[in-house]
Amino acid sequence: MRDRSFAGLRLLGLGLAWLAGTGAQLARAEVWPAGWALLFGLACLGAAILLRRHAVPCLLLMAAAAFGLTESRAAWRLADGLPPALDGADVELVGTVASLPRQVSGGVRFAFEVDEARWRGEPVAVPRRVSLGWYRGWHDAALLAGPPLEVQAGQRWRLTARLRPPHGHRNPHGFDHELWLFERGLRASGYVRTAAGNATPRLLAVDAAHPVERARQRVRDAIAARVADPGAAGVLAGLAVGDQSAIERSEWDLFRASGTAHLVAISGLHVTMFAWAAGGLIGWAWRRSARLPLWLPAPAAARWGGVLAAAAYAVFAGWGVPAQRTVWMLAAAAAVASLGLNWPWPLVLLAAAVAVSVADPWALLEPGFWLSFVAVALLIGSEPARRAAAMQAAPSWPARAARAVHGALRTQAVATVGLAPLTLVLFQQVSLVGFVANLVAIPLVTLVVTPLALAGIVAPPLWDAAAAAVALWTALLAALTAGSWAVWTAPVAPWWVQAGGLLAAWLAVAPLPTRVRLLALPLALPLLWPAVERPPHGGFDLLAVDVGQGSAVLVVTRHHALLYDAGPQYSRDSDAGQRVLVPLLHALGVRWLDALVLSHRDSDHVGGAAAVVAALPVGRLDSSLPADHPLRAAPLPQRRCEAGQRWQWDGVTFEVLHPPAEDHDRALRPNALSCVLRVVDASGRRVLLAGDIEAAQEAALVQRHGAALRSDVLLVPHHGSRTSSSAGFLDAVSPRVAVVQAGFANRFGHPAADVLERYAERGIDVVRSDRCGAWHWPAAAAPTCERERRRRYWHHRF
Repeated sequence: MRDRSFAGLRLLGLGLAWLAGTGAQLARAEVWPAGWALLFGLACLGAAILLRRHAVPCLLLMAAAAFGLTESRAAWRLADGLPPALDGADVELVGTVASLPRQVSGGVRFAFEVDEARWRGEPVAVPRRVSLGWYRGWHDAALLAGPPLEVQAGQRWRLTARLRPPHGHRNPHGFDHELWLFERGLRASGYVRTAAGNATPRLLAVDAAHPVERARQRVRDAIAARVADPGAAGVLAGLAVGDQSAIERSEWDLFRASGTAHLVAISGLHVTMFAWAAGGLIGWAWRRSARLPLWLPAPAAARWGGVLAAAAYAVFAGWGVPAQRTVWMLAAAAAVASLGLNWPWPLVLLAAAVAVSVADPWALLEPGFWLSFVAVALLIGSEPARRAAAMQAAPSWPARAARAVHGALRTQAVATVGLAPLTLVLFQQVSLVGFVANLVAIPLVTLVVTPLALAGIVAPPLWDAAAAAVALWTALLAALTAGSWAVWTAPVAPWWVQAGGLLAAWLAVAPLPTRVRLLALPLALPLLWPAVERPPHGGFDLLAVDVGQGSAVLVVTRHHALLYDAGPQYSRDSDAGQRVLVPLLHALGVRWLDALVLSHRDSDHVGGAAAVVAALPVGRLDSSLPADHPLRAAPLPQRRCEAGQRWQWDGVTFEVLHPPAEDHDRALRPNALSCVLRVVDASGRRVLLAGDIEAAQEAALVQRHGAALRSDVLLVPHHGSRTSSSAGFLDAVSPRVAVVQAGFANRFGHPAADVLERYAERGIDVVRSDRCGAWHWPAAAAPTCERERRRRYWHHRF
């Protein structure tokens, strides 16, 4: 018994060492050459096997082996990058559509597997997999016309695409789009070009490759054609084939607010239920055969049949991390049972985690990985061993049914309480109605909607019944989340507070004495309302947010917050407010805005304002918006920006320098009416936020204020356009740092080369959001770029 326990501990240590080594590699900013990394990993793995009887050296070598082998894979993937000479070039590609095309505003987006590439008539090397968009009339219909035929998975095309290295916004606590692309092997992004001089896109074959993706698309399209309600059709497509992009934004908001978003992904629950049903059916059929049980016992056939069915379902549904975790865990449990081993559940779960990390090391950085494994660990670890025996000993079916209901309630309570701290750590929010919502949603989705969605593949009329169930479900969720109290948000907490919250989750659900479990409350409270670091009285923190081609600057004083502009609208159903600003403000602990200043009406400055106003209380809206602008109808105090307006918050002075009151009555372009705001703190630190003013407005400011315009930091007017940043204005402001908020490879060419030259001639340091990410200027520390502060090897290098 002692030897068996020691062997279990050794396996547990080896698994944890492997995960630790993999995690250490994921924190790297640079990687070794692939060959050396592979040699190092294999050498450490071999040494770990030779020294397997020496615990400490073996564990260290196993961690080093995981590090080296993951390092080599990362290096090989990085090597499959876009050559610098092809950055922004129009390249002729031949290849296949390798994924379900996602419907986006104005077109489709899909993974494209490249077989052949030519540039200027010569063969060139490009990444094996690229992410392409094919748009209809996007910005310039002459350059970007829609596809002549519907793009479908498995098609083989010859087309011309403009390619760029993978690039995404970089903000504190924000989504890492570049990691998302890297994990999926998409080493370049671009869009299809149909301009004069480029070859006309040509469909070469309809079903060249990827039969699974083709089948997934047929099912998704059939659901869309059958179900009239696009919201219900999207949910059914998500459950049947794992196409989460088919779910509308409003539906996602509802699922997140109710804590049921896990049910519309292909979760472990769905895969487990599918495996259980398939295994039961296979076992029933197996026992009725005279010969098959002689070849393989029915219980083993049921176990492995369930695993294979679960794997097939997971592959058909997109092979997401939760589905992978479940398949590997089911396989590990089946292997343990088949080999006659008596592994404890932590070891089985760890084996599944190691299998996932071997298949996809970067899955360890996905929230779904931790939510999946922690949920299973909490449910199994909190379950008293006597429950199964009690169920068997129940005297009658009513008693057994009552205990089953009690068990279901307990399971949901454990999941809700146990995962709440982890959800706060990962997403800075938790649903307060999640317990009730999941009590209804789990049986409805798992036992009704998902089976009907899958059965509809064979009998499409069943999709009508599934859509009716989805409508009932979403109506119930809408009623539950109607109040603003339905979701609790909290800022990002220090690591020790997060650790205390996670410990509280385990204490709350573990089978421990009550007096011990009560310790969970004081441990969890700091995570629910963590202290937020604020600048001292008389100082301010400034954050120039990375929103792409647009402007958004957050200024925070001791007790107040101001947002200057709200970024662009990216598409019909996506904007900077919803995607970037609201999550950022929640993560930083900004629960309300004392003022929202919208410099002018251009969509790259006000595109995210509606989402911000809907998500947070706003004390006042200052703008130069015309009276008929939709935002002027917002139910909050409003006033026009006028030169001379001045106020103080916590010893920090805010002053509007432009436009003069009379300019609002003149027929001026929106740029000319930009609100120009100066912020000065008690120590004399000055920042000038200049909107999109152009040379004429700059000259007027110099004439009115002269040397008083002097500032430490200038938000570069009009994103670095040639219409602005005149020499006289730069001489008057004379900033130490000029911040350009512009999108990567934007179509306007911002910032212009001659404008950058003017700044360089004056020794002004230029910070660009496309290269820096968010730029943070704290009250009592040196400024930092988010790209440099948290650089990883998969991030774009310039």
